Amino acid sequence: MASSRYQVRPRFKIETSYTSEQLLDRIKQALDKESATCTGQVHSQYATIYIPHKNQHYWSPQLSLSVEETESGCTLRGLYGPRPVVWTMFIFFYSLIGVAILFIGVIGLSYLSLGKSTSMLWFIPVLVVIFLTLWLVAHFGQKLGHNQMVILHTFIENSIRSEPYSDDSDQT
Repeated sequence: MASSRYQVRPRFKIETSYTSEQLLDRIKQALDKESATCTGQVHSQYATIYIPHKNQHYWSPQLSLSVEETESGCTLRGLYGPRPVVWTMFIFFYSLIGVAILFIGVIGLSYLSLGKSTSMLWFIPVLVVIFLTLWLVAHFGQKLGHNQMVILHTFIENSIRSEPYSDDSDQT
């Protein structure tokens, strides 16, 4: 889990011998414990795990899990990312800056071809600096959430690798 390489949305994959139903049930049981270090929601083929609300901050990550059946059990795929509101905000600002650069570039180059003043083209380097600043802020935010990402990962590993699974419906 200790990765020095910057990844926008880190991922992992775990192969298990459990069926998807057993695996999701183990995660649900771990979430239902009073001593659980995380909260979350479990659905039919996926789950979302969060840091408890009282410990969350703006940069707190969440873990999205999907389960796929395989011949020998199932595969658990995890994707760490910011909460949707944070992700949406950054995508909005990146898009806004990109569209502004496009419009300013088209209008500025049109003015250049007409022999008019192209002073508006100076906004492009300013917008690029703003874009890079946003990227650095996102990188800094991911570093702030790294310890919580480790908590999420440890929670999942412990919940699927703990004591052997027992299905109550098999007992007579």
